Amino acid sequence: MAAAAGRCRLLRPRYFHYFRHTPKITTTVRHKTTASLAASEKTAGPLYVPVLLCHGTLGGRVPGVCARALHTSPAACRLVPFLLADIGEGIKEVVIREWFVNEGDTVAQFDSICEVQSDKASVTITSRYDGMIKKLHYEVDDTALVGKPLVDIEVSKEDDSVGAEVLEGEAISVGRPTGGSSGQSTNFTLPRGKVLTTPAVRRMAAEHKIDLNDVQGSGRDGRIMKEDLLQYLEKRTQKASPGPSPTPTPAPAPPSSRPPSTPLPPTPPPRLAPSLPVVLGQDKTEAIKGFRKAMVRTMTQANQIPHFCYCDEVDMTALVGLRGHLKAAAEAYGVRLSYMPFFIKAASIALSHYPILNASVDDKCENITYKASHNIGLAMDTSEGLVVPNVKGVQGLTLMEVAAELNRLQELGLRGSLSTRDITGGTFTISNIGSISGTYAKPVILPPEVAIGAVGKIQVLPRFDSSGNVVRAHIMQVSWSADHRVIDGATMANFSNMWKSFLENPSKMVLHLK
Repeated sequence: MAAAAGRCRLLRPRYFHYFRHTPKITTTVRHKTTASLAASEKTAGPLYVPVLLCHGTLGGRVPGVCARALHTSPAACRLVPFLLADIGEGIKEVVIREWFVNEGDTVAQFDSICEVQSDKASVTITSRYDGMIKKLHYEVDDTALVGKPLVDIEVSKEDDSVGAEVLEGEAISVGRPTGGSSGQSTNFTLPRGKVLTTPAVRRMAAEHKIDLNDVQGSGRDGRIMKEDLLQYLEKRTQKASPGPSPTPTPAPAPPSSRPPSTPLPPTPPPRLAPSLPVVLGQDKTEAIKGFRKAMVRTMTQANQIPHFCYCDEVDMTALVGLRGHLKAAAEAYGVRLSYMPFFIKAASIALSHYPILNASVDDKCENITYKASHNIGLAMDTSEGLVVPNVKGVQGLTLMEVAAELNRLQELGLRGSLSTRDITGGTFTISNIGSISGTYAKPVILPPEVAIGAVGKIQVLPRFDSSGNVVRAHIMQVSWSADHRVIDGATMANFSNMWKSFLENPSKMVLHLK
């Protein structure tokens, strides 16, 4: 090696190459020259042997020690950065919610890598490659930038799709020798076994603190299904639940030393200590992110809109009876039928007569776009904050189809798994404040929409019928807000009256159902 260095003493060192030998693999890693050879050795790791390469051509024969190190075996693997792709809607950054892999795990294409949370939706990132995870660039709750490396994956050299998809960073070659080893001691650890399952099952296991390695999978290739996890949880609960404890026999009361005729002195009432302010813990500051970050931006924009409010009450007595008859029929199809599908379908029919309420305006309010599709949103309160998924194309859906889609959106919302498509593209919104025991509200318009409604809880109240008799009625309050720059009061009132008529006389909706 000294002779080789002497033959190229006039040439500038450009790269240090390092070789790592194990019984089955020799790895070649190229590092650009830093401050010193020691710094590069620290970067390469303890199992790599440095060989100095010079920029230029050496004359004569290279000594054997150098020739043996500089083998020409074909590279079979490479390390590529897996970039966080653009998930749409102009999102530039996301928060890492959960990792489904660890360093050293092997992954295949379409395997789940992690779950990320943007200010619009939760998205599961899947692998584009077959290979081994070498590095995770972020921790849970870190903010990851779109277009930057998310993980590093060691993939096959023969994979032609790798080069076209790597946008930044340099691939590192990894060579496989034809035989032999360097004779150095090795400490090679195989990656731990990877549990095959879905992100939903992983999340459920984390909630119940279950190690998935203890669960026997019944799916293909041992994949753990939701039923396997539920069965394991049931068995664990049965083992943990104690048997019935014997009922203690009350001990006989000791004989009283006081004659029965002697009354006991009255017990004075306890004196209440004055209440003192209680300070629990300390102040905590946390970053606004996820859905709350989107809510901050949307509500700031909504504050620029001049809101016009209109309120009315709806007699829900007929609809309460109709839903009672249809509820069992819907459950036979696996659909939970609430009142919201009726509200949404009635709104769609009324929007066909007043299309300006199903429109949007640009930032400067210079143009109005009339939306062809009725994508009616439902404001939903989740653990991550306010989110508004929408049922798309309501004008072409039956009442049962609207109910089924609502069931799907509500289940995803409870799990925090709504997709970007689920929560974007809305044209009109209804907020059910009755689900939180509300009666009246002043709903805030979601830009760029121009109207929103809020329905309250259904109350049993006395009302007069057409003959002047006091009757028992199911009453619901409704509150509307409209963008007064483009919506006048008469339009909002006429829309509300038509929507109200369909709910008070639900049989009229049959004439408009498609």
